Order: sequence, then C-alpha cells, then structure tokens
Amino acid sequence: MLIVLAGLPGTGKSTLARALAQETGAVWLRIDTIEQTLRELPFAPESLDDAGYRIAQAVAADNLRLGRTVIADSVNPWMLTRDAWRDVGLRAGVPVVEVEVVCSDPDEHRRRVETRTPDVPGLDLPDWQAVIGRDYRPWTRGHAVIDTAGRTIGDCVAEMKTKTLRRIVDPPRLP
Repeated sequence: MLIVLAGLPGTGKSTLARALAQETGAVWLRIDTIEQTLRELPFAPESLDDAGYRIAQAVAADNLRLGRTVIADSVNPWMLTRDAWRDVGLRAGVPVVEVEVVCSDPDEHRRRVETRTPDVPGLDLPDWQAVIGRDYRPWTRGHAVIDTAGRTIGDCVAEMKTKTLRRIVDPPRLP
C-alpha cells in the first residue's frame, strides 16, 4: 500500500512516518532528505521545483511493484501534488491512503517550529512566518486526518494505523 502524508512543517509528519516505518517495516521516503541531497550536488540546479517529488515517486513505484508498503512524507501542499502521489499508487495497483497531519493548537505548532533542530544534515528549516505563509491548499476529496496537538507519538501512530486500515477496507469512491 502507499501511505501519502501531507501537512505543514512542524505538524509531526516525519516523526509519525519514521515511527510507523520502524513499527511496520515500510519504506519511508522523505522529500526533505531527497531535496537536501540534491542541493548538495556540485551540479545542483538553482530551483528544485518538483525534482524531489519526482524522484521519490519513482522510488515509491519501484518499491510498490516489489510488494512493499511505502510511506511518502512531504508537505504535499496542493491537490496537484496529492494527485501525483495517488496516481503512483493506482498505477502500481495498490491501495492509496492519504493522511493529513495537523497540529490544531497554534501555540504548540509554533513552539515546535521554533524549537526543532534539523535531523537532515544541512537542511534549513522554515521559520514560523514561512510556515504560516505557505501556499497550502484545502483537500477536495476524503482523506484521514491525524491531529498531533497534545498527543503522544504512540497515540498518533496507533490512530494512523487504525485509519489507514479503515480506509483500505472502506476505500473512498473514485471521482
């Protein structure tokens, strides 16, 4: 299956993706890691545009064809990017579960953004103004939502596993 995460920086996407991958053995594809690696190449382009997403989607497709579960971890801000991920899973013939990770407490969200340290070497993390100013568009189809505000990682992972399984058993209707 393909589990596609989305959400603003600092909501807990990577923390949850890492924990779920460790627990399940799924392949974790993190756009931050891919894009930072591209930035460090001697021939890196000035703008990455969608390069990180395209690379991750190609690697996801390879792993899905091998029968592995893949967790795609990125801001995934527009339906265009969400549709591209969904198409990867549909082309591979696997269930696709879309999960938006939110932090409904703005004070907690801001604290996370302002106090976190990068765990990808060389990655410049966005500040609070960049996070709240991000062009993050609403969803136009059903998806699971995990609110991480005031909750443990374990509780959020358990909820994500429950919602992921429920969406496979009762998948959303295609448009």
